[in-house]
Amino acid sequence: MRSGYIEIQHGKLRVSVPRGVFRDDGGTDPLEERNFRDLMRSRYPWLTERSLDVLMSTAVEEFSRIQDHERRGAPRGRELMSTDPEKAVSYLRRHLESEEDDAEAWYVLGEALCKAGRAQEGYQALARGRSLR
Repeated sequence: MRSGYIEIQHGKLRVSVPRGVFRDDGGTDPLEERNFRDLMRSRYPWLTERSLDVLMSTAVEEFSRIQDHERRGAPRGRELMSTDPEKAVSYLRRHLESEEDDAEAWYVLGEALCKAGRAQEGYQALARGRSLR
């Protein structure tokens, strides 16, 4: 089970949903979801089944959004670099246009540039990443 929580808002209620409720494919683990629903029912007996359905739907959407965010930048750049350093360079440059303070992405860009035979540019990207730490 992964540690941490997904924070969501359900009406005026702020809910922390354990990340272990979710599977990597974006769905939920049936047993973990049932345990979470039971916990919510015991803490908030006024929540209807429909309210819990909406709460879970919101949580799944938020988990998906967070998962997408976690797979951007440096992690995605590393994945691309393993097969095509030039694709990684292109992807990371686009990413850094909107996330210019992402130190980790600058480091991965530096590695990708070096791997692509563009060492001078790679050293500059690594220096930029270092300056952001």
